[in-house]
Amino acid sequence: MNPWTTPERAALRDMVRDFTTKEIVPNLRQWEDEGRLPRDLHLKAAKAGLMGIGFPEAVGGSGGDLVDTTIVTETIIQSGGSSGLVAALFTHGIALPHIVANGSPDLIDEYVRPTLAGEKIGSLGVTEPDGGSDVANLRTRARKDGTDYVVDGAKTFITSGVRSDFVTTAVRTGDDGWGGISLVVIDKGLDGFDVSGPLAKMGWHCSDTAELAFSGVRVPQSKLVGEENAGFVYVMQQFVVERLSLATQGYATAQRALDLAVDYARTRETFGRPLIKRQAIRHRLVEMHQKVEAARAVTRQAVEAQVSGEKDDLQMSLVASTAKNVAVEACEWVVSQAVQIHGGAGYMRDSEIDRHYRDARILGIGGGATEVMKDLSAKLLGY
Repeated sequence: MNPWTTPERAALRDMVRDFTTKEIVPNLRQWEDEGRLPRDLHLKAAKAGLMGIGFPEAVGGSGGDLVDTTIVTETIIQSGGSSGLVAALFTHGIALPHIVANGSPDLIDEYVRPTLAGEKIGSLGVTEPDGGSDVANLRTRARKDGTDYVVDGAKTFITSGVRSDFVTTAVRTGDDGWGGISLVVIDKGLDGFDVSGPLAKMGWHCSDTAELAFSGVRVPQSKLVGEENAGFVYVMQQFVVERLSLATQGYATAQRALDLAVDYARTRETFGRPLIKRQAIRHRLVEMHQKVEAARAVTRQAVEAQVSGEKDDLQMSLVASTAKNVAVEACEWVVSQAVQIHGGAGYMRDSEIDRHYRDARILGIGGGATEVMKDLSAKLLGY
């Protein structure tokens, strides 16, 4: 049976589509203008059963796997939501997995369960002002002092960093290089923890982004996630899922852009004929369709491989990097063509395609830039 079309997953699509249509689409423009999502949207999403999808029931989740979370992302975007909305509402998808996989029962009770219930918002703090994809050389340091860590440093471009209640933070607890990195959970409101934002961005306007500064912030050592100096491995283990999520956002955005372009081409008349009756437009729509289908196929195949466990970590890293780059390339081209088909109407801020055009640009940067993915792929292929 096709894992994407089971009766249970058809019901999941219906539920997500209904939630998106009722709770998201009518309010998205306002949230874009305000630069953040309301906290009660997290509660509504949790009550609808969305927040816990992909997390085990044992930690407060709803169960399901990466296919299910992929379907959620697809459906939200293709029902009129956006990748920025997905990034902001589901930031726990990058903030919690490290705690679920490696954290103590106390950390799970304090952070995972309330976040999946929509009561807390979490974020992930890895990127620093002088380094993005070079995680192994991060500089934020945590030194031991009694039963605490004292944290000094800074993070930037942190998704949901303004609204979050806690940050799963990569810090240096050991020597230079990847072997000296740990993950600690840092609560907002601690002395010496300053937040700047939301930062003004090209796209993802409804997703608040922050700069974080730590100056002598005392964090109990009980907030350590897993083992000390194992944080780099924990971060790398979750990168595959994050990259596949971004790939999903890519092809889902491209599909939505194609749908909008087709609808517009059917109704827009020029020189007495609908745009879609013109060969140049029909051929362009077919080319857009081909790229969407290819990106979706590559990404879904990678998602299925991740779920089945049929490939080892290095193989999955290659597969995820490939899927991300293929989907990002398709998305950037398709949304650009969709704007062109819309003409002047597509350049207006009130148009949905304008939002997708702006939002698409971050997908080739976040989760590992396109160039980094190519370099990683070259190494894994032995080139």
